[in-house]
Amino acid sequence: MQTGLTPDRASRFAALTLGHVTREYPYLPGLVLTGPQDARPPAALHPIFHGSFDWHSCVHGYWLLARLLAREPAAPWAESVRTLFDHSLVPAKVAGECATLSAPAAARFERPYGWAWLLKLAEALARLPEPRWAEALAPLTALIAARVREILPVSPYPVRVGTHFNTAFALRLAADYAEGAGDSALTGRLLAMAWAWYGADAACPAWGEPSGDDFLSSALIEAECMRRLLPPERFLPWFARFLPDLAAGQPETLFRPATVADRGDGKIAHLDGLNLSRAWCLRALARALPRDDPRVPPMRAAAEAHLAASLPHLADHYMGAHWLASFAVLALEA
Repeated sequence: MQTGLTPDRASRFAALTLGHVTREYPYLPGLVLTGPQDARPPAALHPIFHGSFDWHSCVHGYWLLARLLAREPAAPWAESVRTLFDHSLVPAKVAGECATLSAPAAARFERPYGWAWLLKLAEALARLPEPRWAEALAPLTALIAARVREILPVSPYPVRVGTHFNTAFALRLAADYAEGAGDSALTGRLLAMAWAWYGADAACPAWGEPSGDDFLSSALIEAECMRRLLPPERFLPWFARFLPDLAAGQPETLFRPATVADRGDGKIAHLDGLNLSRAWCLRALARALPRDDPRVPPMRAAAEAHLAASLPHLADHYMGAHWLASFAVLALEA
């Protein structure tokens, strides 16, 4: 199985994502309603991110399209992406998103998962040769970046679950934004929080994985967060303490792909995301190790097994099709 992001895969992922980022229904709202005035259709509340079943999935659908456009700017589907961005990523619609998210009851809307993906989208748009889309999104980017800065000092504990509330995943994506924006203060704050939360962790058993609706490995995403934020001379000894038995294929659960019994069930379909996000982390972590490190072969083999388990199933059902391709790109590019 070829496990890179080939032009054919990019084309299929683009077509899949273009088919759902503007699909308004079905939709899962996440806002607190303070009165009847808040009970409006998704597109009225979210002029841009009203597709893909929920706000955060729509945001990272746009990220996927921006990332693919950077890779394949002359692909047959690229003009459709540019047309979508020109239609959606405009000041008036960004102002509408900001207005919804600026309401007091929306102050913690999509924390931290949607916040992290919005910053990741901003970073991807900033890398494109067309600056107008990143410039249009800038007010929403600033709003979300400010919320990240505000929440970190009052968060003494991390959230270690394998779902949207995981803080290591949020730090990992926010680090890409901070570096791309040249925001050394935010980078420093992210690193300090990661070390305060995870620096003393050792001999992780990964005993709770996988839970029935995980799409993140709490163990591996923590390690990937630390790899992204720490310099190698700090990361490598920390990693050796955190997962000391990887060369022996332990903890065994991290090397065994999750079984997905019903891809029409949104929660169970999360497990395809777990397989893809584990593959992403395993590949990225293996690349950080010396080539002759005995941990590398079992980690790479496990990554391939996880990809093989879920990569063929991205479009099996809308419960996975509206979001899984983003995690496939993370894994295939790692």
